[in-house]
Amino acid sequence: QVQLMESGGGSVQAGGSLTLSCTASGYKPGAVCMAWFRQAPGKEREGVAAINRDGNTVYADSVQGRFTLSRDNAKRTLTLQMNTLKPEDTAMYYCAEVGGCYLPNPSLHHSTYVYWGQGTQVTVSS
Repeated sequence: QVQLMESGGGSVQAGGSLTLSCTASGYKPGAVCMAWFRQAPGKEREGVAAINRDGNTVYADSVQGRFTLSRDNAKRTLTLQMNTLKPEDTAMYYCAEVGGCYLPNPSLHHSTYVYWGQGTQVTVSS
């Protein structure tokens, strides 16, 4: 079993920045893809950014150019740098992982991912 622990959420004014981190522990699958998802109240969970084992990244259109995703395979960490935050970025953010992932362009669909963290809240005020 993989455990994922998120950190770094908080409250910030529009235009500000936050950095989310996710650390994996436990069982270590091979060929891991990792991703961040978010879910606002009353809305469906949406993919924000994903990265495969080679470091190839995919971003949702809504965050392209503002968010940067990176990973450290040795430390099993995933980092989402969020800049120029907007009120519509307010949501619970979840880290997710799946093994056996050989996709050149990792998926932003939640059904792809097997392991999930508990989430960290991001609130952006106008």
